Amino acid sequence: MRFFAFLGLLLAVSAQPALAVTSPALKPVEQQLRDLVRARSGDYGIAALDLTTGETLSVRGDEPFPMASTMKIAVAALYLSQVEHGRRSLDNIIQGQSARSLMASMIIKSNNAATDILLNDLGGPDTLQDWIEQHRLSGMRVDRTIARLLAAKRDLYDLRDSSTPMAMLNMLSKLDKGELLRPANKQYLLGLMAKCTTGKNRMRALLPAGTRVEHKTGTLNGLTADVGFITLPDGRRIAVAFFARNGSDRPRTIAEAAWTVYYGFQARNTFRLQAASAPVTAKPASVSYQLQR
Repeated sequence: MRFFAFLGLLLAVSAQPALAVTSPALKPVEQQLRDLVRARSGDYGIAALDLTTGETLSVRGDEPFPMASTMKIAVAALYLSQVEHGRRSLDNIIQGQSARSLMASMIIKSNNAATDILLNDLGGPDTLQDWIEQHRLSGMRVDRTIARLLAAKRDLYDLRDSSTPMAMLNMLSKLDKGELLRPANKQYLLGLMAKCTTGKNRMRALLPAGTRVEHKTGTLNGLTADVGFITLPDGRRIAVAFFARNGSDRPRTIAEAAWTVYYGFQARNTFRLQAASAPVTAKPASVSYQLQR
């Protein structure tokens, strides 16, 4: 009996998602981010992933935060996967509007009514949650429509309709790798995210002019979020998730965090290239750098 009890415990533990751990080379960037958010009021969750090297960065990446409108990426991905299986079309007319126009309004303008029309046409939150579980997006859950979420008493620590930064990163990574959508529909969704008009004072605000950003924002009273992809000058893409709860000046803090991630990952690649060109007999040296505006 003791053996089976131990086996059950072992299986339960092994089923839990791995804790978010920052790659060693990105520890300096993590520390800068921790120093940044420590100086601000509120709770912050940050995660970033170099989609080329697989190096990851996390600051409270396993803590759940309300998704707000960032969940609209999942709604779009589910609908587009239904299109791929021939069950739906972007030309379908739903409540007098084409699915194509509804999706554009949902992602580009963050239209809540358009989101719920698409979500309800898909079968509601339960169907979306089934899709989340099918793709093993542990740490993410959808329980309500946008209308029900906004009508409910606000609780920014409610686990319903929440995601950890790492879970959001997992979804973005699967989208990038083609595990959620085929290439044409993946590019279609990324194209909509690149046109996002909301949150100009968030992750895009301090990045160099012309930087390609494909993202989706989320906003509630006391909650500010921005998730998506940032492209570095060398073409590498970084998946990012920024969540800010309570406190003040959340958009500015997200902007500064995105700036830190951008230059931190860029500096990491510069060091990698220098190390690759060094003689094989060279001894590893400790590396430090200071980001400057």
